[in-house]
Amino acid sequence: MHPILDRDRFQNCEDLIDALEECHKSPFFETVLGKCSDVKIQLSTCLHESRLASDRENIIKRREKNKILEEKKKLREEEEWGKDGYLKKVIELEYKNKLKETTPTTEK
Repeated sequence: MHPILDRDRFQNCEDLIDALEECHKSPFFETVLGKCSDVKIQLSTCLHESRLASDRENIIKRREKNKILEEKKKLREEEEWGKDGYLKKVIELEYKNKLKETTPTTEK
């Protein structure tokens, strides 16, 4: 079973799509005997390769987009906390020191 044969989506398989449509116009008895089987197999292979190529392109585009988003995130964090999160580390140390000062020590 093949997907809907959209000529815009599967431009490189257009000749095979035309050939299969022509084959299906032949008399029913010839079609039943497998006259169109070879064309259908070739078309299925072409559609599969086309889909894989499209998937590869989408993966590459997604990776590039993710890379750009990660760079923007890193830039935003550097603007907020300084290089290597310096301000965040300072705040954490100050917070720990305050906790130590305010925690009552138990004396025996």
